[in-house]
Amino acid sequence: MAEYKGIRGIKIQNYTSDPDNPITGQVWYNETSNTTKIQAVTTSGTWATSADMNTANFGMGGNGTINTALSSGGANTPTALTSKCETFNGTAWTAQSDMNTRKYFGSNAGDSTAGLAFAGEPADPGRAGSEEFNGSTWTTTSDLNTGRESIQGTGTQTAGIATGGAPLLTITELYNGSTWTEVNDLNQGGNSCTMAGADSSTAILIGRNFSPNAQTESWNGTCWAEVNDLNTGRNGARGSGTATLALAASSGTPATANLTENWNGTCWSTDTNLNTARDSGGAAGTNNTESIFFGGRVEPTLYASTEEFTGAGASVTRTISTD
Repeated sequence: MAEYKGIRGIKIQNYTSDPDNPITGQVWYNETSNTTKIQAVTTSGTWATSADMNTANFGMGGNGTINTALSSGGANTPTALTSKCETFNGTAWTAQSDMNTRKYFGSNAGDSTAGLAFAGEPADPGRAGSEEFNGSTWTTTSDLNTGRESIQGTGTQTAGIATGGAPLLTITELYNGSTWTEVNDLNQGGNSCTMAGADSSTAILIGRNFSPNAQTESWNGTCWAEVNDLNTGRNGARGSGTATLALAASSGTPATANLTENWNGTCWSTDTNLNTARDSGGAAGTNNTESIFFGGRVEPTLYASTEEFTGAGASVTRTISTD
């Protein structure tokens, strides 16, 4: 004979905060928020509000994972460039030491413990500048061979890739931890694109600031190849993930500023919209099921808000209404 617990499950427990590692199907009552919650598997991607940045910002470089995100540079008023740096540990943003140069619309590689920031529109001359971050301070390193703004990049501090940039450049460079080397060009020049990739051996470039702007190109460590387009063309999106599992969110136009698309290595599919439409924010994440989007603007408003994406099939906490 089956035991009662096996038929009916276990009693709902009370917690003062959510349990650290709930199992799928677990239900509990959070006494602090006075809500009943369940750990359930998602059937579609979801964006959820997370912790705000310390300073509202746009045009920053962003990279890393959802637990080791790095944001550097940008502008914290509509006209004032900044050298500010913040890191995210999955729960909260922490202000770190400033970069050596104020800049925006540059790019990042690496994460909050070993980061790289490069190019961008600086307050001082020199769009080719690069800096390395060791988790606490910034150090100037070798310049890019070609300085530019609205550049896109990804990878790590010792295997970074940078490509494109204004005005509609095709130039690609790789960083090996000490110097930049120019390699094969993009097939189509672009700026205000976005990029995803784990390191300099594989990456994808997404969208462009000209028509047609739905194009995607894939990097195999040697050359670029055109692959399937986005469903909705755009510029100014922000990408995260890898060359085979990526996410593209937001854009530079109000009509598409909350759109999200999901890349499975072959094609793009439309996913759940951001809760707050905005452009020129930052993004970080390791794949197309775990990502964050932070900061951004819808002129004249700047945002400090962060949203966290959980993809379909993942286990997430949902609140059950008891009204």
